[in-house]
Amino acid sequence: MSGSTSYEIISTYAAHPIREAMLRVSIEKRSGLTEVRLRSGRPVSFVCIGGIKFLTKHGELTSIPENSDCIRVSAEDIAYTVNALCRYSVHSCRKELTEGYFVIENGIRVGASGTMSDTADGVLKDFNGLNFRLSREVTGCADELYNTVCNDGTGVIICGGVNSGKTTMLRDLCRIIGKRYKVALIDERNEISAVRFGQPQMDIGVMTDVIVGMNRSKGITSALRTLSPDMIFCDEISTEEDAAAILAAHGCGVEFAATIHCTSYDDLMKRRIAAELFEAEVFGSAVFLGKYGHSFGIREIRRLKK
Repeated sequence: MSGSTSYEIISTYAAHPIREAMLRVSIEKRSGLTEVRLRSGRPVSFVCIGGIKFLTKHGELTSIPENSDCIRVSAEDIAYTVNALCRYSVHSCRKELTEGYFVIENGIRVGASGTMSDTADGVLKDFNGLNFRLSREVTGCADELYNTVCNDGTGVIICGGVNSGKTTMLRDLCRIIGKRYKVALIDERNEISAVRFGQPQMDIGVMTDVIVGMNRSKGITSALRTLSPDMIFCDEISTEEDAAAILAAHGCGVEFAATIHCTSYDDLMKRRIAAELFEAEVFGSAVFLGKYGHSFGIREIRRLKK
């Protein structure tokens, strides 16, 4: 599937009737697509920048889910796709079934919904839905951020709400800084690097080492002990354990680039872990992202170090 578009890749995992309908959709109508969702007993839905549409058997997109031409997903269709995602060996994908998502070509993440088993490790079974989420690699989106606050290797915290572009911005900053410094990327849920078979699907920088599947605090500690990074990147810091690991590594001279979920400086300062990290001057700046139409960008930069 080398050279295939993300849309074409998704279609290869779909059962035959869905695949055929997907391939009938015109190139123009595929633009702006962010998710393809398969829900058992319901129509195939396309989440686009302009709204949600439903796929018909003729390859048209409609906003009316009750349309009789909409192609509905069967339980067998879901089972077919899960089997394809597991490369026809469900037992070999126990980790993915435990965590509830897969990573496939082009960095596409596939979230799964179903019933959690009552076994000790708790794996998903009886699948009822799959969400193919197209990755958003926006090369160059962090140029302004790097040139403004990070070109000397100083740490930064990237702030924003849901779907504000935090992860996309962090990934591109990692690409830039990973060309100049030794970087360790702690990618707990494989959302930044999209590692598949040991190979990052995303450009995260030629000098970036990535740790996938380990929680942030343990990953930070492991990177500090074994990878000698100049800078550590991590997404969505939120716990006291995260803060403690960051403080310990920063005390050893490591800089940090991280994201946090918040919408304003006042909101940020209400977070206990943020106050602890700011007091220790871990980050030189806080950057707040905002949406501009269908895109995102930097809304505000706050200098933090005294």
